[in-house]
Amino acid sequence: MTRVSEVFDAERRTALVAYVTVGYPTVDATLELVPLLVENGCDIVELGIPFSDPLADGATIQKASHVALENGVTPDVCLDVASRLSARVECPLLFMSYYNPILHRGLDAFCDACTHANVGGLIVPDLPPEEGGELELAARSRDLSLVYLLAPTATDERVRLVAEHSTGFIYLVSLAGVTGARSELPSGLENFVERVRAVAKQPLCVGFGVSSAQQAARVASMADGVIVGSRILQLAEEDSTLKSAAGFVRGLRSAVDRASG
Repeated sequence: MTRVSEVFDAERRTALVAYVTVGYPTVDATLELVPLLVENGCDIVELGIPFSDPLADGATIQKASHVALENGVTPDVCLDVASRLSARVECPLLFMSYYNPILHRGLDAFCDACTHANVGGLIVPDLPPEEGGELELAARSRDLSLVYLLAPTATDERVRLVAEHSTGFIYLVSLAGVTGARSELPSGLENFVERVRAVAKQPLCVGFGVSSAQQAARVASMADGVIVGSRILQLAEEDSTLKSAAGFVRGLRSAVDRASG
């Protein structure tokens, strides 16, 4: 069992998962924000490695990646940030990265560096399970989770394939499209979660578009984890004290607990 898997033990609460782009608005802000998120109720934090062509991301995270890259944030900087954060927070840290930076460094070398930085796993949105075998081996040998994504358009065959290969949890994309805060979640979300639940043994976490306590509560009523990213980044930019982001997460935590209790 990996550190990520332990978050979803039966006796634990529904997981609240936060996403932040490393270096947005600044590296210092990331180092301050992540402990605040954990203090106010997050169980897992995804650290986004900024990339020049983030195809799965909407405008907010694209902007965050662009700013972070302009700030000089590289994978090495992200590893250093993760190492420093792991000394301050007890919850698992995951890297969310496109495949190119991982491949460029070398799969084994990257996974070794993650282990040394106390990173608990990887989410690679542009890596399909059909092509993930080498990274799976490298991650598994180091007790790193490798989380695959599933979209609501996934065929039954794709659902089975991801259920066979994803470790830690399965990341369910709430809608066909890119990341970003939205006013409403799709009406068919419950059916999608149920369809995957019938096949998969792993915990199911839902992300993409969750941006309010009401939406988080809806997700918590059907899934094992709620993933929120873009709205946190927006609040971190709007309020440099980070009090708004902390308060937002505190509200999410309360809503998730009420819905899943």
